[in-house]
Amino acid sequence: MAASLSCSASDLIPLLSGGANATAAAAAAEYICGRFDTVAGKFTDASYAIDNTFLLFSAYLVFAMQLGFAMLCAGSVRAKNTMNIMLTNVIDAAAGGLFYYLFGFAFAYGSPSNGFIGKHFFGMNDFPKPSFDYPYFLYQWTFAIAAAGITSGSIAERTQFVAYLIYSSFLTGLVYPIVSHWFWSSDGWASPARSENLLFQSGVIDFAGSGVVHTVGGIAGLWGAYIEGPRIGRFGHSGKPVALRGHSATLVVLGTFLLWFGWYGFNPGSFATIFKSYGASPGNSFYGQWSAVGRTAVTTTLAG
Repeated sequence: MAASLSCSASDLIPLLSGGANATAAAAAAEYICGRFDTVAGKFTDASYAIDNTFLLFSAYLVFAMQLGFAMLCAGSVRAKNTMNIMLTNVIDAAAGGLFYYLFGFAFAYGSPSNGFIGKHFFGMNDFPKPSFDYPYFLYQWTFAIAAAGITSGSIAERTQFVAYLIYSSFLTGLVYPIVSHWFWSSDGWASPARSENLLFQSGVIDFAGSGVVHTVGGIAGLWGAYIEGPRIGRFGHSGKPVALRGHSATLVVLGTFLLWFGWYGFNPGSFATIFKSYGASPGNSFYGQWSAVGRTAVTTTLAG
């Protein structure tokens, strides 16, 4: 909206003078344009504030998914392993926040860089930038710890605290950031934002992390389950599986709804901005980015 607001004193002078005092008309035109530019600047500030508030709120929703993972996993394991599985989700948030701050964000979005890994913004140095503000970092951090949280359920009841700490730090600080750089950074080798040498002439389009987040988390979980093997008592002496039922259906249902709630930040929030009109002229269209955000929330609801 703010980009369309402009004022030119040279255009106003003929309208204000009317053949009379040209000096006074010029002064009036300069004053009007000065006030107009101030208003235009306020609109620009408001658009940044609205978009960043939207992204912050989306980050809070995605962060709430950590509680959903904790509740779902805690209810799905036996009571004796509840504390262990809940601590793994705390580790994802705490250790993931530290390592994503120090290295992860730089490896993911440290542009300009090469197609494999980023190399700027370590420890959020030289931050923020016009293209990156603090809400963007927070939002991307929640994605990183969500990828780590996917794995915790696949290796439940058979992982030591220190081992999981090492895994979580490694995934959020190095593995996930490199993969997200490939597809979401403008410099990534598979990014659709590349100016040249696009993969398959289009790049890889992953809107909300269905590939980047869930593939990383899923593959890490698969390897973790393969390396650690089944839980003790999962199979009988004859090799037949033994059901190891979770101890709390209440926690499972609570965790499910918390994850569902968090998805409203994961999918609609991936637009990153909301204050954008799709109409030809500002102020004359009810259809804009906010409509796309709402539609994405609807499809997320229908997907369950």
